Amino acid sequence: MNIYMSKSQKAFLCLNSEDNVIVALRNIQKGECLMDGKVVVKQDILQGHKIIIQNANKGDLIIKFGQSIGMLSQNVKSGEHIHTHNLSMRGGQTNYEYSTDVKTIKEASGKRFFDGYLRPNGKVGTRNYIGIITTVNCSGSVAKFIADQVVKNGVLNGYDNIDGIVPLVHGTGCGMSTNGEGYETLFRTITGYTQHANFGAILLIGLGCEVMQLSDLIGDQKITTDGNLRYMTIQSLGGTRKTVDRGVEIIAELAELANTVCRSSQPISHLCIGMQCGGSDGHSGITANPVLGMASDKLISYGATTILSETSEIYGAEQLLTKRAETIEVGRQLIERVRWWEDYCTRNGGEMNNNPSPGNKRGGLTTILEKSLGAVAKSGSAPLSGVYKYAEPIDKKGLVFMDSPGYDPASVTGQTASGANMIVFTTGRGSVSGYKPAPCIKLATNSAMYKRLAEDMDLNCGDIISDGTSMLDKSLELFFLIIDVASGKQSKSEKLGFGGCEFVPWQIGAVM
Repeated sequence: MNIYMSKSQKAFLCLNSEDNVIVALRNIQKGECLMDGKVVVKQDILQGHKIIIQNANKGDLIIKFGQSIGMLSQNVKSGEHIHTHNLSMRGGQTNYEYSTDVKTIKEASGKRFFDGYLRPNGKVGTRNYIGIITTVNCSGSVAKFIADQVVKNGVLNGYDNIDGIVPLVHGTGCGMSTNGEGYETLFRTITGYTQHANFGAILLIGLGCEVMQLSDLIGDQKITTDGNLRYMTIQSLGGTRKTVDRGVEIIAELAELANTVCRSSQPISHLCIGMQCGGSDGHSGITANPVLGMASDKLISYGATTILSETSEIYGAEQLLTKRAETIEVGRQLIERVRWWEDYCTRNGGEMNNNPSPGNKRGGLTTILEKSLGAVAKSGSAPLSGVYKYAEPIDKKGLVFMDSPGYDPASVTGQTASGANMIVFTTGRGSVSGYKPAPCIKLATNSAMYKRLAEDMDLNCGDIISDGTSMLDKSLELFFLIIDVASGKQSKSEKLGFGGCEFVPWQIGAVM
């Protein structure tokens, strides 16, 4: 993607020399002349929306980012607004190329470090929480009761190396098949959280009679290697009160162990960053997403891992990733997930172009093709080194892809289960959320939203447009912010207390 910007183009932006639309950088009024008078605007245009720069006919392709984002459903004239009323999805099958555009990220000279928690298994956490994880929704309230009692009793007082207690409850775990996609996905998710580097200790709680049995999760092997795991069921302990009392006792025991681990200097190669975009707008693919992509490349140059996800939001741009696949097999694994999604939508009466959301469209996005091209900008230019199922443990460095829905809480839950110890989240409309145990950094795509939601946003990327800040400078600012937050600086979402409601395992299959 080539972005052409100049200080004289404050009204609009041309993203690629091959584009036949421009993007409004401010609200533009009917009758304004653009491009040295070559384009006369036919309607009032909102910031972030598209204007066609030449006459075109029904069936012609609209090009943005140098790629097709759909075809015209009617004839249009130069200067008209291009949006949902005259642009539809293109037809036809994509012809994929594999491993034809692999550009190696040059290894950085020297090392950079952050202050993290080194675990006995060699993983490094950015936080040191005690987690209470539930196997089933039926044990959710009891998990919260235990956490509330721990706080009320001051059980963690004086344990300065512990960041807090995190009860993670969800809406499934029973009323499901004992095998198949749904069960396997939840199994991987819970197992991934019990092994997460940001937890210094775990209490796993079940009801006792659910489908997702503790005995299956535990099996013949330990879920963790440092002994900081306990588990129990409410039914075997004799009910709510006895379980809460025992749970508080166990947390006190675990706190003694978790507090023995201190932050120490660790190479940033231990960082695993989940990359997300939510509440996107017409500026997402222009500012925050490419900034995150540049920061991703820099992290990878130091040996770190970055995770691109949201399969339904790369749809229409997956061909850019197959070209960057390290091997043909990796590229084919990505297309296998895309085909799975097409089938998934068909059997559930959905459609891939159901995304963008109404808020995305108000922000200027029209088709999933357009949204996906902007979303893929988060991946930078690094080779795609691996493709993983939802919540599958990530064992490769560099840029990887983890299959997930575009629904942010579910996607981040999968990334965290896969091993992400931090989340970086770009937003144009203004998403507010957090994802314990992984700290989350929020990037605003436009300055107006950043000012409006300043208490929720960590970094403004809108000044790339409003003030002429360079993308390189902004990506470096993000790079150092990631290191600071990984070392213990609280993000805005952490300060606000987010993270207690955003554990949302992807629920697949029938609920019985």
